[in-house]
Amino acid sequence: MNCKDNYRDILQQTITKKYKKRLFVDKLVTLFTIICVISAIIPLGSILLEVIKNGASAISFEFLTQSQGSIGSGSGGIGPAIQGTIIVVGLASLIATPIGVLTGIYLSEFAKGGTFPNVVRFFNDVLTGLPSIVIGIVGYVVIVLSIGSFSVLAGSISLSIIMMPIVVRVTEETLKIVPNSLREAGYSLGISKAKITLFIVLPSAKNGILTGIVIGISRIAGETAPLIMTILGTSLFFTGITGPVDALPLRIWRLASQPYESAHAFGWGSALILILMILALSVGLRILVQRRPSFK
Repeated sequence: MNCKDNYRDILQQTITKKYKKRLFVDKLVTLFTIICVISAIIPLGSILLEVIKNGASAISFEFLTQSQGSIGSGSGGIGPAIQGTIIVVGLASLIATPIGVLTGIYLSEFAKGGTFPNVVRFFNDVLTGLPSIVIGIVGYVVIVLSIGSFSVLAGSISLSIIMMPIVVRVTEETLKIVPNSLREAGYSLGISKAKITLFIVLPSAKNGILTGIVIGISRIAGETAPLIMTILGTSLFFTGITGPVDALPLRIWRLASQPYESAHAFGWGSALILILMILALSVGLRILVQRRPSFK
């Protein structure tokens, strides 16, 4: 009995020691994670507070609806820039989203390996890291010079090239984590692969795909370099798809470069409006997803 008692005591001590060690490691990792989260939130929060503090005073109905006044006068607004941002980013999203989602579906569900899918993934990764100014120069050479003017079309196509690889990558990776049991259940019922992908796999992954689309839109909404090379900017409202248009990133850049306090205030206000637009888009899509639950 003594040997059994000693063995039991040693086993209990070993278990207790390992439990305390695991508990210490768990608390240490949790503390490290909290520190990392706080370290990320502090600069983001400080930027947001700075934009609100400097830009809130500039926002008014006139600021949101009217075109730019004379330089340094502090009058007018950013109406054309807001309109141009919605049009250019919206058209770029209409171009990039279906192409990106369909490409991601092909790479995840239909590509069986081999050279062509690997080439597609390689060039998609290259596009993801390509400097936006290079895409802007390509848009200028290929589209602007062909049309003969800066245009909404050139800006939208350039931004869609930036957005597309993000949507492709997120769509592919999201579809890969959909359980294979859902696909196998469809095959067991004699459903074709296309219908399984359309009616089973995609509904299951739509939350992740929508998140990728929002990330892509957020990326292109703040791009300035491609717009300088493609839409140029104007103080007028939208006149046509083949004509120039203003955009919030361009307006912020131009206002920040002017030596007037009123221009700087307008620049801060424009930055705040851009942030609020992206926030509204993200919240709107989240609400849409919650109202339409995924396939289970």
